[in-house]
Amino acid sequence: MGQIVNFGREMIRINSEKNRIEYSTNGGNSWHSRDSSPNAGKFYSLCVYGNELLACTSKGVYYSKNGGNNWHSRFIGSTAGEFEEITVQGNELLAQTSKGLYYSKNGGISWHRR
Repeated sequence: MGQIVNFGREMIRINSEKNRIEYSTNGGNSWHSRDSSPNAGKFYSLCVYGNELLACTSKGVYYSKNGGNNWHSRFIGSTAGEFEEITVQGNELLAQTSKGLYYSKNGGISWHRR
């Protein structure tokens, strides 16, 4: 599933066919490769959280502070199951996982079942 989010002056998307992050600076008329990091696994979902991009991947929750150029692990525990989708709801992050709905109040460092 591809997804697009606005991040600063760029549009950022998941190209699920190529499993990479792409960006556009012209409203989506053209797209450029940003990351295809095998370390993060398969990208499923993106959201903007403050000055970070967060991604649900096959290896957990990852974050980027530079528009998706580099990704770092935020949560890789298995207690919440496999992360499938992530979104911001007020001051919380919500994630749909293989074990149900989870929330985080600390930027995705820890997750609790809702």
